[in-house]
Amino acid sequence: MKLSASIDNAMPELVAIRRDLHAHPELGLAETRTSAFIARHLEALGYAVTTGLAKTGVVGTLRNGTGSRSIGIRADIDALPIQEETGLDYVSRTPGLMHACGHDGHTAMLLGAARALAERRNFDGTINLIFQPAEENFGGAKIMVDEGLFDRFPCDAVFALHNEPNLPFGQFALREGPIMAAVDEARITVHGRGGHGAEPQETADPIVCGASIVMALQTIVSRNIHPMDPAVVTVGAFHAGSASNIIPERAEIVVGIRSFDSAVRDALEHRIRMIAEAQAASFGMRVTVDYERSYDATINHQAETDFVRDLAIRFAGADKVVDLARPFMGSEDFAYMLKERPGSYFFLGSRATGDEKPLHHPGYNFNDDLLPIGAAFWTELAEAYLARS
Repeated sequence: MKLSASIDNAMPELVAIRRDLHAHPELGLAETRTSAFIARHLEALGYAVTTGLAKTGVVGTLRNGTGSRSIGIRADIDALPIQEETGLDYVSRTPGLMHACGHDGHTAMLLGAARALAERRNFDGTINLIFQPAEENFGGAKIMVDEGLFDRFPCDAVFALHNEPNLPFGQFALREGPIMAAVDEARITVHGRGGHGAEPQETADPIVCGASIVMALQTIVSRNIHPMDPAVVTVGAFHAGSASNIIPERAEIVVGIRSFDSAVRDALEHRIRMIAEAQAASFGMRVTVDYERSYDATINHQAETDFVRDLAIRFAGADKVVDLARPFMGSEDFAYMLKERPGSYFFLGSRATGDEKPLHHPGYNFNDDLLPIGAAFWTELAEAYLARS
């Protein structure tokens, strides 16, 4: 049976899988139902199934022929702490949680490919399907790697995709080198001296000091970072005070930081700390800076990105494949798999009507029409990478 016919026949099952997952979202490292659901499907298809990596991760392994080459394909499985507002028949049954990033669709696509690969057996080597928890919060990819993912499941290359509502439906978007940013967070606490709002001279006002810090932080990208080096410093929260006649003891500023180059990343941390401390000192106050480095930048490898591009052109046509002029400033923990093995991360467009909600929006819903495209592409990618000689 041709691949297209096989995938089309499986479409009702793929939709049912995706909508079942959508109705039962689970947060990172707590995807117990999702993990068991995936494992059951893989076992029924004849995969050797391993569970427990990063608590709720699942790896399905399928071998065929005598080839020694191996490939890894990853799908993320976790949901987000968002109250769903889609009004769908299969709306989240868990208040406050929803699949607002399409990981339900990513999982369904890879399970669809799992079926096609098992039925066709048109490859020579080993396929490792990696269902990864906690992409959104705890860095499940790094946990899996640290727990021996590639020691236990050798992969000559690894691949992953993400749906993107801002790209035209069925469009493949990729680039070699950096494609997603590193992300860090700084929590700056200004320690002042509270008192009555009518007597500010008797206090050390952390709100005024904090406001000065916020404004000074805006100069880092424009005056300390080279114009050709992408970087973002965003003050996302400023918490202080409770009433107009009270000067509080402290203020807290929460800063999101994005970058690609490691030297730039170091420079951003240095300047944020220096500015916060110096501004506070100028007001006779002090600060504590809790600086947390989160996901590294996602850096694609050239050979594997060329492989995805060439295959995508054959699969969808040259008009459906674009090289991104610049990387996305969002972040992705697949970065840690790409630091250990060559591979490529790319986007698959899902915009069909122009009314689609963006990722992480309470009204977002994965486009089910993308399921057969993703499942078929993953099948062709694995078969092409492990082609019989």
